[in-house]
Amino acid sequence: MSQKDKIPYGVSTIHTPFAQVYLHGTKADLMIGELLLPGYNSNFGKQDKAKYIYFTATLDPAVWGAELAGGDKKQRIYLVEPTGPIEDDPNLTNQKYKGNASMSYRSMHPLKIVGEVTIWDSHKPEQIKFMKEEIAKLEAQGIGIIE
Repeated sequence: MSQKDKIPYGVSTIHTPFAQVYLHGTKADLMIGELLLPGYNSNFGKQDKAKYIYFTATLDPAVWGAELAGGDKKQRIYLVEPTGPIEDDPNLTNQKYKGNASMSYRSMHPLKIVGEVTIWDSHKPEQIKFMKEEIAKLEAQGIGIIE
């Protein structure tokens, strides 16, 4: 009998470090089990309602998402699970870097919150200030960051 056959019905296995993890940085105060939905105002660009919800498989872009999100609530990074098809984020893919080095994605379907990363390092204040200034320059030129 295999190890898999010994697991009682209804008991799930423990996630391994090799399972794919997705992250979403924000300032929204949400609970495990809630859904992050597309259709809300984007944190970037002209604040238009976003057709997609954006997420990543690496920590640094999630940290940027939390740090650059609008509002004054606590910065959070949620572990999320896509509920539908995903695609590479075309705002990053093949534009600045070949391929999808940041492992950034988007979906037109909700993301289910399955956990939260509670310990992570912020970027230095001068890095955040620089990034916000660069985003403001692009907006002033009429260049939207989010598709």
